[in-house]
Amino acid sequence: MSSQEEILSDGRFSCVATDPRFWEMPEKERKVKIDKRFRAMFHDKKFKLRYTVDKRGRPVNYTSTENLKKFYALSESDSDLSESDSKELTVKKKKKKKVKGKGEAES
Repeated sequence: MSSQEEILSDGRFSCVATDPRFWEMPEKERKVKIDKRFRAMFHDKKFKLRYTVDKRGRPVNYTSTENLKKFYALSESDSDLSESDSKELTVKKKKKKKVKGKGEAES
């Protein structure tokens, strides 16, 4: 087996190192950016499927939302919004729990 350097020094394959068609895609550009209209697909039950076997019949244990997170990302402005929205939801849930707790104690 030849090393990578020997392959690139060969005249037939020397253009592979400098040709942008063969460069690896940057991590930031790899995922498709999704705006806030479609962010529900990451947490909505309608989009979640549980797989038990892959396309070749081998047993697996993952969901379709993991695939969505692998290929799609929220756009920069929407990811900030989603973080603040999730914080607001957790605060609202805590407030509701406190209100229910007080109502039960008075009864």
